[in-house]
Order: sequence, then structure tokens, then C-alpha cells
Amino acid sequence: MVKQNIFHNLFFSRSPILLAGLCVSVVALVFSFLASLNFGAADISVAEVYGAIFQFDGSTEQLIIRTVRLPRSLIALVVGAALAVAGSLMQGITGNPLASPAILGVNAGAAFAVVLATLIGGGNSLDLYAGFALLGAGLTAVLVYGCASLGRGGASPLNLTLVGASFTAFLASITSGILIVSQQTLDQIRFWLAGSVAGRDLDLLLQVLPYLTTGLLLAFALGKQVTLLSLGQDMAKGLGQNTLVIRALAAVCILLLAGGSVAIAGPIGFVGLIVPHITRFLVGTEYRWILPYAAVFGGILLLLADVVARSLLQPQELPVGLVMPLLGAPCFVYLIRAKVKR
Repeated sequence: MVKQNIFHNLFFSRSPILLAGLCVSVVALVFSFLASLNFGAADISVAEVYGAIFQFDGSTEQLIIRTVRLPRSLIALVVGAALAVAGSLMQGITGNPLASPAILGVNAGAAFAVVLATLIGGGNSLDLYAGFALLGAGLTAVLVYGCASLGRGGASPLNLTLVGASFTAFLASITSGILIVSQQTLDQIRFWLAGSVAGRDLDLLLQVLPYLTTGLLLAFALGKQVTLLSLGQDMAKGLGQNTLVIRALAAVCILLLAGGSVAIAGPIGFVGLIVPHITRFLVGTEYRWILPYAAVFGGILLLLADVVARSLLQPQELPVGLVMPLLGAPCFVYLIRAKVKR
């Protein structure tokens, strides 16, 4: 009876309000997506955007929408959602409000693998980047988890954080060294390393979409378990949860979501740090709701950030990875100050 009351209080007390809020957020996501299709270097009317989607006539404006802006907007939406959910999971299972997908070294591992492959093979294909980024992210995550398991207390949140930070610093230094030594590699890969959703097509998105979809569905299925785990390991165990299995499945989600995102868009920071805090402020501590809200808010954030990136220096465009720190750095400083005060 006690367990049933706890579950009811945690997951059902505010469901109608939260469901209504999620519907409103989805509407905001749709408007952000349409704004992403409408704004850019080329001045295209809303009517042309509508025509490109529903009444395509082959005109130049509609061709730009279909071949350039539509893939770019879809990738921004999907990558933003994936990074935000990955960040929410990281903060939920570690109990660390400063955690983000990079804590497992996923971004650094993916970047190192792509740089190394470019140095050895000399290619600059986005298809090549996607394959090696996923491989590097996966191997790094396995190494981080394995090394953390060797320490006292096993793969605890603290051990994962320390080992992940160590691997991130180590791989980032090697990557920087390669780029300093090889100017050709730097020229080929600099735009990808900055983090961008420009220049990608739907075929590349379809390559990574199975990984991102699997990660999102598995994350949503773990919502209740992550909520209980965020209340404390002893509490979760007392309610019959296998904390080791939950953390392992969450780590798989983070690998699929963050690794797939880096593979298609490069290392884009701060999405996985900012969105979980905004979501918890509005929703509360129930990950059954935090995760879908984070997916929607992450898509909105990256779509709008990309609109800003392509509008600041028209007709030139900035990579969205250079715009996100303008939003994320003040938030990061605020979180650090708040954590120090506590």
C-alpha cells in the first residue's frame, strides 16, 4: 500500500496539467520549426514555405526549402531533442546538476575518432564522420564505464564523473595536437568540429535516425525508474529497483543519443546542460514528464539558435555550435555559483 501511494503521488497527481503543458510546448515546437524554414540568407515568404511542403512547383525558392532548409531544420530538431534527453538522463542518474552528455567523454571520443579517420584516410565525407563518430563515442563510453568500475565503489556517479572528465581532457588534448600538426586535417574538418546542422541532407539523418529513435524510446521507458533513482539509491532499492541495470540502460541511451547527435552535427555543447534545468523548473522532478518535455524544449532551443546563427552575419552563416555558448556560458556560470552557495 505504501509503495502504491508513493507511485501515485510521484506520477499521477499533476498529469492533466502536465499533459496540457506538453501539448502547448509541441505547438511552440511547430512554430519554431516553421520559423526555421522561413528565416535565412534568402528572403522567402511564408506562402513559399507552405508551397514547398504541400504544393511543390520546382521554383528556386521552394527548391531551397526542400533541399537546404528542411533537412537542416529536421536535423536541428532531432539533435536538440536527443542532446536534451541525454543531458536529463545524465543529471538524473548521477545526481549532479552540472552533468551533461560530455561527462562520459562521448563528445571527445567522437571528435577524436573523426579527426583520426580524417588524418589517416584523408576523406571529408559526412558519411565518414557519422560512422567513425558513433564508433568513437561507443568505445569511449565502454572504456569510461570499465575504468570507473575498477575503482572503489564500482561505477558510482562520482567515479563515472571523474573518469569521464579525465578521458575528455585526454582525448581533447590529443585531438588538438593532431589538428596543430596536420593543417590539412584542420582545413577539412574545422566546420564539423564547430558543431553545425548546415550542409547535411536527409540521407545522413536517416543513417543516424535508428540510433536516436531507439535511444529516445528507451529513455522514455525508463522515466519512472530514473525518477526513483534520483530520489536516492537506497530509496530506489527499497522500492524494488535494480539500480545497476537502470544505470546501464541509461548509459546506453546516453551513448545512442549523444553519439548519434555528434555523428550528424558535430559536438554542440550546452543543450544537454541548459534544457534539463529549465524543464525541472517548470515540470518538477518526475522524469516521466521531464524527458518528453526536455525533448520538445531541446528541439525548440536548437531550432531558434540555428535561426540566430544564420541571421547574425547575413549573407554569411555561423555554425550553431558557436552560438550555443552565448546562451550556455551565462547559465553555466549561474549554476556553478548556485552550487557553490549550497
